[in-house]
Amino acid sequence: MLFDTHAHYDDEKFEKDRNEVILKAHASGVDYILNAACNISSAVECIALSQEYDFIYAAVGIHPHNVEDLNDNTITTLADFAKRSKVVAIGEIGLDYYYDHAPREVQKYWFARQIELARSIDLPIIVHNRDAHEDSMNIIKTENAKSVGGVFHCYSGSVEMARELLNQNFYISVGGAVTFKNAVKILEVVKFVPMDRLLIETDCPYLTPEPHRGKRNDSSYVRLVAEKIAEIKGKSFEEIAEITAQNGKTLFEIK
Repeated sequence: MLFDTHAHYDDEKFEKDRNEVILKAHASGVDYILNAACNISSAVECIALSQEYDFIYAAVGIHPHNVEDLNDNTITTLADFAKRSKVVAIGEIGLDYYYDHAPREVQKYWFARQIELARSIDLPIIVHNRDAHEDSMNIIKTENAKSVGGVFHCYSGSVEMARELLNQNFYISVGGAVTFKNAVKILEVVKFVPMDRLLIETDCPYLTPEPHRGKRNDSSYVRLVAEKIAEIKGKSFEEIAEITAQNGKTLFEIK
């Protein structure tokens, strides 16, 4: 059993063969997929995919790249979306200081507002954090995100930050970067994080693991992430697949 806890099948890169790719991944042993939204139109598509495929679930939220034009109506819309039966998280939300597509103060404001929304409806959050470790952690604490918990997806922080996140009721999700030849920090993080707090993901169509790096990613490649974690942890692939899938089902309350 495998659970790809972060995918973007609403992305235009899947426009020509979306159904074929999704069914291929499912046939390869991926039992669950969580599709995360980036904006309102993406959220609509994520919900539609969750209704079309019984093994796909949805998260709704506004990515930090897309927050500059938000208003209170956006939060109201997200709250309405979150009532749908297979919406299991608010995400992806957070901060991105690498690209800085939106002013940092605006990013911080809407990250906090979306955590507030998650608390009000008791859903976990899916956090995008790139080159914004200190501010991300400060907002997590200030906004009491611990009360709903969640996951830092495609984790890129330190072992010390991971320890702090575990204390804040968060999971650590690992993607294709763990297979890269220059991966050092994430290997130490995987060694450190306890088995019951690890998730795996693809972030497809991005961050394709070795040996397919540079090609379009899809959920079938989450197996390569699990295999690498098994190697690092000294466990079997089957054990890593089972435990990380159960962790995902626990966090997102999937029966």
